[in-house]
Amino acid sequence: MITNARHQDVQRPSEWKKNYPAFRFIGGNVISFFGDQIYLLALPLIVFALTGSPLAMGVIAFLERLPILLQPLLGAAVDRLDRKRILLYCDAVRGVTAGLVGGLFIIDQLMLWQLFGSALVMGFFTQLYNTSQFASIPSLVREIDLERANSINTGLFQTAVMLGPAAGGLIVSLYHPGYALLINSLSFFLAWIAVKTLPLIHTNIRESKQRLWQDVKEGFVYVYQIKPILYTNLAMMVSIFGTTLFLTMMVFHLKGTVELTASEIGVLLSVGGGAAIIGALITPALRKRWSYQRILFTASSFGGLSIIGFSMTSSFSGLMMMNAAGTFAASVQSPCIVTVRQKLTPQRLLGRVQATSRLISWVSMPAAALLAGLIAEWFSTTYTILLGGIVATAASVFYLHPSLSRVFVRKM
Repeated sequence: MITNARHQDVQRPSEWKKNYPAFRFIGGNVISFFGDQIYLLALPLIVFALTGSPLAMGVIAFLERLPILLQPLLGAAVDRLDRKRILLYCDAVRGVTAGLVGGLFIIDQLMLWQLFGSALVMGFFTQLYNTSQFASIPSLVREIDLERANSINTGLFQTAVMLGPAAGGLIVSLYHPGYALLINSLSFFLAWIAVKTLPLIHTNIRESKQRLWQDVKEGFVYVYQIKPILYTNLAMMVSIFGTTLFLTMMVFHLKGTVELTASEIGVLLSVGGGAAIIGALITPALRKRWSYQRILFTASSFGGLSIIGFSMTSSFSGLMMMNAAGTFAASVQSPCIVTVRQKLTPQRLLGRVQATSRLISWVSMPAAALLAGLIAEWFSTTYTILLGGIVATAASVFYLHPSLSRVFVRKM
């Protein structure tokens, strides 16, 4: 009876104002997001200090993104296994890994091969965590609250983007990049505590005895059949190739080419996070007036052009404005794409559809990260970022597909 009652709680989430499990889940995500932003600033600075090589940064980014290719298998695993346990394992492993890297760098014992190994571990468990997180949200909120939950989650993520880099830059400037990774490690363990309290019950959503490869195939077939999901994925695949060229070299560009300090880089990234908060918060209002197609096409074009502008300026204020414009556009796109997938996907397929979508969207990331290092090594970080902006802008044409202009039906 107790199990049945708990199962009913999961199946019938509370109204939004009283949905405390959802608030804890989002709160845990924010803590983890905050640590991630410190990590994203500290890691390139550590690589810069150890090697000074854009190619080394490209290889590390490549290894972090390589587990994306396992997304279909990870999605099937998320639909078969206990999602709460997956989230807990992922937070624990990432917390230990970040702590070890930070500690080794503090005592001057960190080697490049250890960075390569930790990048692969962090990349794998981050991919697994993100897929499980996506599949867990619809079981914690009512369908009517889904878009609001995604928007708030994105908005708070951008709050972490606003505060994390500035804090990280200050820590790096005053102390040591290794301490920034220790804080990142702590954030994972705090997120672990938040997830531990959630009423996420393993309900054996997938009851059939079909094999794993059949699960994977079912996810691909569904994504191909539902054109709004397919074409947003194709748009993201091209866009992410361009933005990966940009993001892989951004901190290297700001440190080595523009010659900003760590604290200045942190402030620049934090201002971008502030703009992204605004973007995430106005998305529900935009949705009342604009179609998903119009929002996605406009935001994608605007974001790509901002990267081109970033490559063409060297002033602190100009770089800050271009970065803010890009993060604003990305934060408008993100909740729309996530909500489209969740609303058009049945509960039993959420993990596989998300994993398949991530594979299609992100399949180019490993190659783009490695290519960014090679182009920057052979030519310059400026040229790498310019090329990334051109590709990201071109991706917006996929959002013009007619399926995205139609009214979305209820989840099947």
